[in-house]
Amino acid sequence: MRNFINKALEAARKYTIWDYGFLKICLFTLGILVGQAFPPFALNTILILIILFVLTYAWLVYVTFFKYWR
Repeated sequence: MRNFINKALEAARKYTIWDYGFLKICLFTLGILVGQAFPPFALNTILILIILFVLTYAWLVYVTFFKYWR
């Protein structure tokens, strides 16, 4: 487990400004999705938020585990 954490931290040290931007967007959209109680006005944007979260999460997984993982 310690080896996994060290590799993940080493990969995160290689993040670019764009990668950190995607991380911020990913965490922001996740917070909105978890925190909302789904009132009628929020249901209009739920699909956009889910798509945005999935895309940024997929990018972060790719960058961390496939691009920078060594």
